[in-house]
Amino acid sequence: MHQIAQHWILRTEGLNKVFRSGETDLVLFENLSFQVAKGEMLAIVGESGAGKSTLLHILGALDRASAGDVYCANLRLSSLSENAAADFRNREIGFVWQFHYLLPEFTALENVAMPLLLRGQPWQVAQAEAARWLREVGLEPRAHHRSGELSGGEQQRVALARALITQPKLLLADEPTGDLDGRTADAVFELIARLHRDYQLTSLIATHNFAFARRCHRVLRLQKGRLEEVAPASLPA
Repeated sequence: MHQIAQHWILRTEGLNKVFRSGETDLVLFENLSFQVAKGEMLAIVGESGAGKSTLLHILGALDRASAGDVYCANLRLSSLSENAAADFRNREIGFVWQFHYLLPEFTALENVAMPLLLRGQPWQVAQAEAARWLREVGLEPRAHHRSGELSGGEQQRVALARALITQPKLLLADEPTGDLDGRTADAVFELIARLHRDYQLTSLIATHNFAFARRCHRVLRLQKGRLEEVAPASLPA
């Protein structure tokens, strides 16, 4: 992997997340503090239910921590209003989920263009940029197919193009290959890694796949409510 610039783009301080369950509090995680340097590709690993998805939601201003702070793009996320948080997400963050969440009534091109249309960009501009991103992910010939006409791997490629069309600072990917067969998952991860390099992204990837995690710059393991950094090469094959 290429050399990383050593200044952080994302920093967390003492993050806690507690869910109220009847009369008791369920502590999902507590006192998570870490920072991510610009250009890093960071894997977050851990068992199902460990809190990886919730952590990504907090980092992307989709959820709020019970305590602690997240700093990104010179903003303290917990201080943002709902509108400011939505603006932050649209401007700074690209999300890719395990399920693609493509809008079934629209074509691949229209799905990719949607974030720019929501920003008020004219259709001509959004369409041209969406076509360019479909080329980037190798799907230009499928531009006018609806999501139901695409394979699982193609759907995730469209979702990745949609996430990156706004040129976000941060890519947050939650089990982006979790629903795919091994060969397709490899191809999608290769694509994420290439786009990360080509567009100098900062990427946080929650994954069960240790083979993918080993190829990231750093690995954080979330277990029993705590976060520890582990050497990528130490993960089991």
